[in-house]
Amino acid sequence: MHQPAPAARIASLLPAGTEIVAALGAEQLLVGISHECDYPASVARLPRLTGSPIDPAQSSAAIDAQVRTMHGAGHPVITVDGAALRQAQPDLILTQGLCEVCAVVEGDLRPLAQTLSSAPVVLPLTARTLPDIFTDIQTVGAEIGREREARALNASLEQRLLALSARRGGATRRVVVVEWLDPLYFAGHWVPEMVAWAGGKALGAAPGDHSHPRSWREVGSLLPDLIVVALCGFGLERAMKEWNSFLMSGSSEAASARRLDLPVWVIDGNAYTSRPGPRVVDGAELIQRALSGTEGAGLVRIA
Repeated sequence: MHQPAPAARIASLLPAGTEIVAALGAEQLLVGISHECDYPASVARLPRLTGSPIDPAQSSAAIDAQVRTMHGAGHPVITVDGAALRQAQPDLILTQGLCEVCAVVEGDLRPLAQTLSSAPVVLPLTARTLPDIFTDIQTVGAEIGREREARALNASLEQRLLALSARRGGATRRVVVVEWLDPLYFAGHWVPEMVAWAGGKALGAAPGDHSHPRSWREVGSLLPDLIVVALCGFGLERAMKEWNSFLMSGSSEAASARRLDLPVWVIDGNAYTSRPGPRVVDGAELIQRALSGTEGAGLVRIA
């Protein structure tokens, strides 16, 4: 039976897809990326195929309000530059079906893809859990002729998780992982599994769960030992700024957070928790360091 040729021109419309392709040794096949793709740094040379009217410099509350307004009006949060996509001429487009805020969703892309001169394969990444991430890596590997590399990458990531589990020490620490501050959201999807591999117990979220608005009073009722702030889309410095601004806001929620008097650790959620790609294992390693109270690169205690 004739097998289709592996994809040779890849458009990745989400950061996790770009990172997976690069980790499989196929960065040279990328012909375009999303406006949010920033790793590895060498992809900065590639054309940007998406954009968004959301100003990331706004506060968490302002970003949330703008997203809600756009959804209510039926406007997409992330758009595709059709002209740039046609110029890139991909034969494979990586997208996703998980979050309308994080990247272009499959349903929005397919009508545009069908207008290209040679209709590309549209491959949505669908991970909600850590095993799903490994499945996505293997699926991408199969599409681009890197199946052996995908198996090797997954084996390496799984070995690192096993090593992480073997380093667990003492009692299981109870953790609330915050993915957004205003309004408050706990991190769901694959993050509770990251915490478990690190030797902790994620409170208020189970593997595969979507995130929902919560309150800081609820955080207190869960009796956590510490809080990990890993804000979706925000790096380390921006997350620290958001935390400090939130505490100074004078809101009742901020007052409830201050009363908890718990250790607070901040990691780069943009790189290590919100992208379903290979670096989630780095994120689990950082979470383990927070559990043990060990500072270092990529991890800061702020309370």
